[in-house]
Amino acid sequence: MSRKLTRKQQKFADEYIIIGVAEKAALKAGYSKSYSRARANELLANVGIKKYIDERLDEIKSQKVADQQEIMEFLTSIVRGEVREPVPILDGEGTQRVVSLQPNVQARRAAAELLGKRYTMWTEKHQIDGDLDLSVVVDYGDDED
Repeated sequence: MSRKLTRKQQKFADEYIIIGVAEKAALKAGYSKSYSRARANELLANVGIKKYIDERLDEIKSQKVADQQEIMEFLTSIVRGEVREPVPILDGEGTQRVVSLQPNVQARRAAAELLGKRYTMWTEKHQIDGDLDLSVVVDYGDDED
C-alpha cells in the first residue's frame, strides 16, 4: 500500500517534471539548499515520488500526443474541407489582413493520400491470409537402369 505524498514531496515531483533537475526541483519545492544538494536524488528514489512522477508523465503524454483515431478524424476533416486555416492576404492598400480559408486542393489531396495509404487503397499488393505450407517433391526418375 503506497502512502500519500507530503505537499513538499508532491511539489518536488511536479517541479522535477517541469525542470528535469532534481536539485533545482528540490529548491523550488522548499527544501533547504544543503538538503537539495546532498539528497535530491534520494527524493527521486522514493517509491511514492517515483510512482507519482511516472503516473503524471503518462497523463501528460496521453493528453499531448494524438492517437490514431484523432489523426484519422483530422485528416478526414481536411479532405472534407471542414477545417479552416488563417491565411494572410494583401488587401490592395499595402497592408495585410487575415482570412479564414478552407484547405486548398493540394492539402486535401495530401490528406486523402494519407488516408488511402492507411486503408491500403493505392497499392497493387494483395494480402493473402491462410495456411501457405510449401511442399517440394524432387523426382530423380527410376533407380533401375
